[in-house]
Amino acid sequence: MLIFVGTLVTLLSVFGGYALEGGHLGALVQPVEILMIAGAGIGAFILGNGVKTIRSTLLVIPTLFKGSKYNKDVYMELMGLLYVLLAKARKEGTLTLEADIEDPHKSPIFSQYPKLLADHHVVEFMTDYLRLMVGGNMNAFEIESLMDEEIETHHVEGEAPALALQKVGDAMPAFGIVAAVMGVVHTMASADQPPAILGEMIAQALVGTFLGILISYGFIGPLASVAEQRVAEQTKMFQCIKVTILASLNGYAPAIAVEFGRKVLFSTERPSFSELEEHVRRVKAK
Repeated sequence: MLIFVGTLVTLLSVFGGYALEGGHLGALVQPVEILMIAGAGIGAFILGNGVKTIRSTLLVIPTLFKGSKYNKDVYMELMGLLYVLLAKARKEGTLTLEADIEDPHKSPIFSQYPKLLADHHVVEFMTDYLRLMVGGNMNAFEIESLMDEEIETHHVEGEAPALALQKVGDAMPAFGIVAAVMGVVHTMASADQPPAILGEMIAQALVGTFLGILISYGFIGPLASVAEQRVAEQTKMFQCIKVTILASLNGYAPAIAVEFGRKVLFSTERPSFSELEEHVRRVKAK
């Protein structure tokens, strides 16, 4: 929703200000300039990225127009699920988690948290390390090191679409200049035309520079920024899981372990101590 609002504000500010100054909006409609700039941007994107990055970027772009799913409610669900699993392991033994982590979609515990179950990256990360807990062959230090490596790998992969978009956005002003130069070359080759026609041709050429800068800083750059923020939000989910599981491995009670996880969340989504305590109390009551 915010992306649509930001886009609308940008368009109204730029084109509305131009119209208020007496400019003719029709003069900005230059399909050939748009074709050159957009085509060069798409070509550079394909040239500068592999198939994996291109595919992941195309999959990420539609999700950017939706609101972030990583809010306080989701984090509360995450800590509630971790508490239930760790409490079960502490009370009944870690081996009792085996059925839940082998097939989370059939688990009566995981099925109570559909939002988390829909995020296969989070579920896979959680179940993989709970499985290592059940195996009991790795100490907390070894698991922490492995978690850090996996989180770093996920973060690098998640940032690839954002970086690809940012590089294309950075190139758009240059492509706008290329389109403008082509227009100027065309104008110079038509020097025998009347001044009025030459002035119109130069104006059309300058639209290319304008469009390149607007597309870069008004649209592609902000989208890349949103993509980067989404990756950081999902990484926080992994870090919360990591800290909570490690706290449990180090002997802390489940209620204290989820408190460790709470502390690593962003302050804007982090529940208070009392909110988490009340949530854990309700989970225990169920």
